[in-house]
Amino acid sequence: MANDTFDNSRRRFVKLTAIGLAAAPFANALLSGRATAADMVTESDPQAMALGYKADATKAEKRTDATADCVTCNFFSGKPGDADGPCALFQGKLVSAKGWCTAWAKKPA
Repeated sequence: MANDTFDNSRRRFVKLTAIGLAAAPFANALLSGRATAADMVTESDPQAMALGYKADATKAEKRTDATADCVTCNFFSGKPGDADGPCALFQGKLVSAKGWCTAWAKKPA
């Protein structure tokens, strides 16, 4: 009878370990909620300077399309109507929805 208890606890351990290993990749996604506010990209940031980022698209000298701004860019993942949102090019830092940079790519319809 003691052997049966040992076998059951060993089986339970193996099952729980397998479940834990299978769930580990998803744990980061579940636990990575935004606890702090993301930083805004500044125009003086080295990457922003390299991409010609302007928080106000109307001040961007290289911008040729009047409708081109961050909110209409494929890399912008903020919600429509938000004043700012994360940008894939700036490692998730926030950019102004009314901003623009030389990497602007029109969001698919």
